[in-house]
Amino acid sequence: MSDKPAPKDPLQGVTLEALLNELVAHYGWPQLGQLVKIRCFNSDPSIKSSLTFLRRTPWARAEVEALYIQLKTPQPARPPRSHTSQGNAPRVLFARKPDAS
Repeated sequence: MSDKPAPKDPLQGVTLEALLNELVAHYGWPQLGQLVKIRCFNSDPSIKSSLTFLRRTPWARAEVEALYIQLKTPQPARPPRSHTSQGNAPRVLFARKPDAS
């Protein structure tokens, strides 16, 4: 057996209702309806009707769960971009040849 713990499943112990409530709290119905294009999010949305639909429709549930996992997965912080490796100094792309006169 391996001594390494299995990676934590972000869906472990989270009910579909709790997952949906958190997504609605974070995104709101209008944005959630744009991210996951299903009618129960766009036309008179409610938790009850959405739960009924998601429990009966595996592809829609998979999309909503994937969105939840994306929300819960920490994104690595990006370092600020600099224009050059030497700070803000301008980079010379082409140098003129000195006049031969």
